[in-house]
Amino acid sequence: MKRDALLDAAEVLLCEQGTQALTLTAVADRAGVSKGGLLYHFHTKEALIRGLVERLIEEFDALIASYDTGGPGAYTRAFVEANLAVVMDRDQSRLLRRWATVSAAAADPGLLAEIREAMHRWHDRDPADDPDPVAARIARLAAEGLWEVAMHDPGLYDEAQLEELRTRLLDLL
Repeated sequence: MKRDALLDAAEVLLCEQGTQALTLTAVADRAGVSKGGLLYHFHTKEALIRGLVERLIEEFDALIASYDTGGPGAYTRAFVEANLAVVMDRDQSRLLRRWATVSAAAADPGLLAEIREAMHRWHDRDPADDPDPVAARIARLAAEGLWEVAMHDPGLYDEAQLEELRTRLLDLL
């Protein structure tokens, strides 16, 4: 059983049943492996949650990088594109991943600090990176806020509305 499949099973449990349902036994059952198979990859529940946090941050960093073309304003454009790619993806697992991970990590100040550090890195950019630093900050915050809203109501905006928002945010830059 691969590590990602175990993390996927943990996310599904979190999304379907909440943080109280996240036990090593429940994750192993959901993933269809023995508890020993799970323990091979994650020795404790805390290690499992740390795995969720690390994957969330690594995947979003990679998604931003995949859109970053370099040059002035490129990071913010990439950040907006990455957020909208998650929101517009028909497979809602990436959309709900952040909610599941933050919910699971909420009781651990150390894990929350890792998430805060990533947020700080994603949002606190050198003003010289963008031709219009205020417009860039507005675009990043709006894209982040859209993800937050879509997590709670994925059907609120249809594909055409999301594309309009994407276009308008990118036009700000």
